[in-house]
Amino acid sequence: MTADTTPSPTPLADKIDRLFQAVRPAKGEYTYEQVARAIEEKGGPTISASYLWQLRKGLRDNPTKKHLEALADFFGVPPAYFFDDAATARIDAELDLLAALRDTPVRHMALRASGLSDQTLKAIADMIERARQLEGLDDD
Repeated sequence: MTADTTPSPTPLADKIDRLFQAVRPAKGEYTYEQVARAIEEKGGPTISASYLWQLRKGLRDNPTKKHLEALADFFGVPPAYFFDDAATARIDAELDLLAALRDTPVRHMALRASGLSDQTLKAIADMIERARQLEGLDDD
């Protein structure tokens, strides 16, 4: 803990936070209550909204395997997301795509590009890269 008693995020807390931010309904993030209720309604382990909050904030960092499996199931990722660095990297890339496609103009552009030739897609990709450079955006 830091001097102000605020815990520093743990890798587990970062992963849970990422899922809450990336996998969500259109109107915003799921609440801790919604997640806890949905897990229990699916027959998962008992989990409280406050415990979910503690996991996400790094105040707790040793959930049971059943809790992690239930969280993975709720957010639609394999349990390996929590245990395997290679799986985490792959799934994080998919979550980035999900977040980008939530942006209506980006989704519209991607759908309109479907069916274009490889040469045309390369030209468009080059234009996008140049526009990102002009706007000072990173290479991610």
